[in-house]
Amino acid sequence: MCGICGIIHHKPRPVDKSALEGMNAAISHRGPDSDGFYIRPGVGLAMRRLAIIDLQTGDQPISNEDESIWVVQNGEIYNFPELRDDLEKRGHTFRTNTDTECIVHLYEEFGDDCVQHMRGMFVFALWDAKAERLLIARDRMGQKPLYYTSQNGKLYFSSELTSLLVALPHKPEIHLPSIDFYLSLQYIPEPLTPYDGIFKLPAAHKLTFERSKVQRLNVQRYWQLNYEPKWTVPEAELIEELRTRLREAVVMRMISDVPLGAHLSGGIDSSIIVALMAQASSQPVKTFSVGFEEASFSELPYAQSVAERYATDHHEFTLTFGDIPATISKLITHFGEPFADPSAIPLYHLARLTRQNVTVALNGDGGDEAFAGYHRYWLDLWANRYSSLPVILTEKLIPTLTRMLPNVKDSPVGGNLVDGIKRLEQLVDIDSRASILRWGSYFSPARKSRLWRQEYQAALENRLAESFLVGKFEEALAESFMDRTLYADIHSYLPGDLLVKADRMTMAHSLEGRSPFLDHELAGWAARLPENMKVRGRVGKYLLRKAFAEDLPPRVHTRRKQGFGIPLGDWFRGPLSDWARDVILNPQSPLDQLFESQPRQQLLEEHAAGRANHGKRIYALVVLSLWASNHQ
Repeated sequence: MCGICGIIHHKPRPVDKSALEGMNAAISHRGPDSDGFYIRPGVGLAMRRLAIIDLQTGDQPISNEDESIWVVQNGEIYNFPELRDDLEKRGHTFRTNTDTECIVHLYEEFGDDCVQHMRGMFVFALWDAKAERLLIARDRMGQKPLYYTSQNGKLYFSSELTSLLVALPHKPEIHLPSIDFYLSLQYIPEPLTPYDGIFKLPAAHKLTFERSKVQRLNVQRYWQLNYEPKWTVPEAELIEELRTRLREAVVMRMISDVPLGAHLSGGIDSSIIVALMAQASSQPVKTFSVGFEEASFSELPYAQSVAERYATDHHEFTLTFGDIPATISKLITHFGEPFADPSAIPLYHLARLTRQNVTVALNGDGGDEAFAGYHRYWLDLWANRYSSLPVILTEKLIPTLTRMLPNVKDSPVGGNLVDGIKRLEQLVDIDSRASILRWGSYFSPARKSRLWRQEYQAALENRLAESFLVGKFEEALAESFMDRTLYADIHSYLPGDLLVKADRMTMAHSLEGRSPFLDHELAGWAARLPENMKVRGRVGKYLLRKAFAEDLPPRVHTRRKQGFGIPLGDWFRGPLSDWARDVILNPQSPLDQLFESQPRQQLLEEHAAGRANHGKRIYALVVLSLWASNHQ
């Protein structure tokens, strides 16, 4: 696990070494163990290393035998032992025992298709000196990040946005459509960033740069999930296949030359991972959990039951509201862009606790998207039926009645009944193909429109996020509504939110996170499961639950999905209310340049009075204001 960066000139001119060193220093937290540089006329590659595999000889950059090809990598290639054996049989000589060295030899054998042979999480940058050609590739699910921009005859790239900005001669302008996306999605989707002209390389894409070509820069997709044809074997065979595949994915991710453990939330996914780790290990698994003082939000009792079942070496951390303001400021620095998923707060502290004990931690990320764990996958069926009712009911009578309902309290279980009812007005206003927008968006199109200052409303397309998600839904290689929704989530919410959060919060503490559910071969197999193997009635992850029922404590196996809920409403109505008001309404805040003051004032007043729960909206505006203030 590392951080990488680089500067490539359009012509072979000297690279500014100090600029490259500045970029690399900005990502030192991603790799505190060593650094490395490759600098030649017109090309500079750099990296920071967190040593996991081959501690003695695995430093980067790494070259092939004649030093005509050089590579830096952020991530892990889990199938590197098999790749190495095959490459040695083909006549390649290895000087290290690291997975990164496989990349240069795979490139020699297969060119850009080298990426098709890799099984893991990665971003690598490979320089072919003879062809004067750069290849950058990002893993299929999007676990490792890459930002890039082409300016003034140079291509800049880095693992983190703050590192990229270090080398640019001028800070770019804020990209307002990206801020509009943020209000709808709570993150900025790839390939966009908050800055004009700076982009994220999307998951499962490769970027090539060739000096000899007129169109030097090219970005292409190299892999896509396919949900067809469906498996037709009996359920018992699917259960056995799932157990075999997930066990293999876990064991592959337990290869490490440093101590490793697991994040244990107490939910189905992380509990299964811990169970499989315990079954594969001769030593007690080190497990780490975070909870809250508010008992209804804390999953610690469920995590404890799993820890007891497998006699793990268990560690816990309880988060208090006193940690929040200082933590948010740190999060903004590490994300480098506005990011309003509040579960980043407990994950940041969980990663800090974990790193005090281990260097690698497995987790349950990706289980919900692969096996349909979110409530909205079955709720969409009912929502679509509701939307077909007469307009007088869905757009007039029912919305009027829902506005009369009492205040919505924070719920740790994905929203309570009143919260769901209050969303009925939004359901008919948003395209059903944008499922996560209907159920999860903090700001509806109408609320968002009222927020923007008048001069910006005319310049912005108010349905940007909706169009983006519908596009993902329509490009899916799937037939059913639910499979298309799963595809859209895996190509939007997963790489744009969940995996950004996981990468930045673990790397903030030089901790490597590994996600067995994100194994692309497992994900491809799960995509082809029939719908009734994913959702039955109001129960998601049907096959996953059944396959591992005997491996989990009953209270964990049968519980509803909770997620990393946070009592934002209570915090912003209580101990953090004055702080939030100062941040959001401060006349010196950049928010005043973008948004009308009256909607912000109203939002805070309604929340304080208990007439509505705007906790998540307040959090999103606080984050945006602090980020914009830091990047003026």
